[in-house]
Amino acid sequence: MSADRTREELGTTDAPAEDELAQAFDRIVDEGAQRLHRSWREVLTTGLAGGLEVAIGVLSLLAVYAETGSHLLAGLAFSIGFIALLLARSELFTEGFLVPVTAVVAGRAAPRQLAKLWGGTLVANLVGGWVVMWLIVHALPPLGTTAVESAIAYVDAPLDLRAVCLAFLAGSVITLMTRMQHGAHSEGGKIVAAVVGGFVLAGLGLFHSILDSLIIFGALHAGAPFGYADWLAWFWYTTLLNMAGGLLVVTLLRLVRSKDLIERERAAAQNGR
Repeated sequence: MSADRTREELGTTDAPAEDELAQAFDRIVDEGAQRLHRSWREVLTTGLAGGLEVAIGVLSLLAVYAETGSHLLAGLAFSIGFIALLLARSELFTEGFLVPVTAVVAGRAAPRQLAKLWGGTLVANLVGGWVVMWLIVHALPPLGTTAVESAIAYVDAPLDLRAVCLAFLAGSVITLMTRMQHGAHSEGGKIVAAVVGGFVLAGLGLFHSILDSLIIFGALHAGAPFGYADWLAWFWYTTLLNMAGGLLVVTLLRLVRSKDLIERERAAAQNGR
């Protein structure tokens, strides 16, 4: 359905805010449908590339933190990873909440396709990041020590209210970053959103399932005094809470705001079958 047709049906042609909403909705649904109809090969390769690019961001984070001791500056450095994801059109698991879910709700894809995207991307992100972190630690051994120091804050964190809030906020922040990028009208605006997202996530030490897993992998490659079981004990709840933060805050609000657009998109999809 075109943006012009949608706006005419809604009677919003004279309302700039609704006009912008309809255009952004169309972009989100079209992109989500394209991502959800990828083959397994495409899902895994874009996920592996995403893990590599986040790992480059982690490399920058560790290097800056080792030199300055500043988490805020390290967070700014990490945004290189999100900029790479944006420009390379790769896939990051926690960026798969707003856009694909909207496409499924709008009737442009099936829930099983969403499960394939989430599962394949999550595993591929971790595998790609694990490999690159091995290269980083062996190429630049001092950064391994920095990774161990940083990773302990995650694996030693108890599952308490603070940890729940840190992980929930991380899912909300990265989904908001996705929303900001789809609302931007230029590549420059999208890059600004990537920098903001990287700064908040990494600079403030929020619990992010992929970013922080790669830091933990770097620490494990460097001989950290903990194991993969300790990572899994942190990873499972962080992943679920990232999903909750992304789905229950930004995505849900967006779906409620776009209720009329979703109903008309679903009707168009059904008529097309």
